[in-house]
Amino acid sequence: MNARIGNLHIALEQRYCAHNYAPLPVVLSRGQGVWLWDDQGRRYMDMMSAYSAVSFGHANAALVEALTQQAQRLAVTSRAFYSDRLGLFLQRLCEMTGMERALPMNSGAEAVETAIKAARKWACKRKGVADGRARIVVCRGNFAGRTTTIVGFSSEAQYRDGFGPFDGGFDSVPFGDAAALEAAITPDTAAFLVEPIQGEGGIVVPPEGYLRQCREICSRHRVLMICDEVQTGLGRTGRLLACDHEGIRPDGLVLGKALGGGLLAVSAFLASDEVMGVFAPGDHGSTFGGNALAAAVGFKALELLQDGALAANAERLGLRLREGLGAIGHPAIREVRGKGLLIGMDLDPRVVGARAFCERLMAHGILSKETHETVVRFAPPLVIDEEQVDAALRAIGEVFGEIPHPST
Repeated sequence: MNARIGNLHIALEQRYCAHNYAPLPVVLSRGQGVWLWDDQGRRYMDMMSAYSAVSFGHANAALVEALTQQAQRLAVTSRAFYSDRLGLFLQRLCEMTGMERALPMNSGAEAVETAIKAARKWACKRKGVADGRARIVVCRGNFAGRTTTIVGFSSEAQYRDGFGPFDGGFDSVPFGDAAALEAAITPDTAAFLVEPIQGEGGIVVPPEGYLRQCREICSRHRVLMICDEVQTGLGRTGRLLACDHEGIRPDGLVLGKALGGGLLAVSAFLASDEVMGVFAPGDHGSTFGGNALAAAVGFKALELLQDGALAANAERLGLRLREGLGAIGHPAIREVRGKGLLIGMDLDPRVVGARAFCERLMAHGILSKETHETVVRFAPPLVIDEEQVDAALRAIGEVFGEIPHPST
């Protein structure tokens, strides 16, 4: 009976939902901490945490309480009015990140779109670039969302296929190459938009010192450096922000995912007074962005990060996980890379594909998802402990034990 129910859920989703995802064949029904349960009652360790959105673990008690209490008082009124929650949330957000102002939105893509609009208008109103001529430098392999503007500067053919025409205004350079950034800058360049670590691109970590070099180049050319930390921010890489590893402060910062505590879509673009000052009432907005419910949950999420314990846990256990993966020694593993609890295991597709590996992992009680066909990502909730990391490593090792070595 239960198996038939599970199959029904899959069949209904496949029948009525657009096929824009290819989910693993598991029907999830509840979660707690690092654990998820399917509709058959089987338990799985979540090694993906919804692309870092569930950094605090599933059903985090403090976040659920904040959500419940606020939902009973006030949820959405729109920013046509003030609320008693938004200012407190934005104050904490700016003080923790060292930025001067924040503009709240919902999804990460919306926050990136906000950053693009701010950069273009700043170039027009502050830098003297002619209206309609501002350009933004991006990196190949980037992933910043799915809007038509964003996929227009993607280097992934599938993300662009059939969705044009695109508006242009973007110059693409290799990720990790600071000299290429400088060579791409012209008098019309408004900003450099960069992920400190490329997540969807395959957990690609740039050379040490890259962000510092980019910061210096952008400052020298009066170009805004905007860090997209939707996935890497808020403790994920072992620091509050991934750019903190190199001690740099960007001119603009994009946050999302974990900002909503795994409960709501909450995002924000943060920048200086000079950059935010280009916005006037009516220039930009969002019906749900900055609503009282989102602000209350975001405020609590930031409170949970404030003492640095979760970031420290990510750094310590991320190292344990990376070293454990590296020690497996199977020839299918080409590279293990990442920072904190954002880790990619690059597999040789001649031995095993990443999708097939994730399907095998699921059978061993571990849920993850491939990216770029060869990379398995490991990004568990930041509340994971040593025993759980070791259990995950044992399960991963068991999967490799089922995969024949190429020489046999």
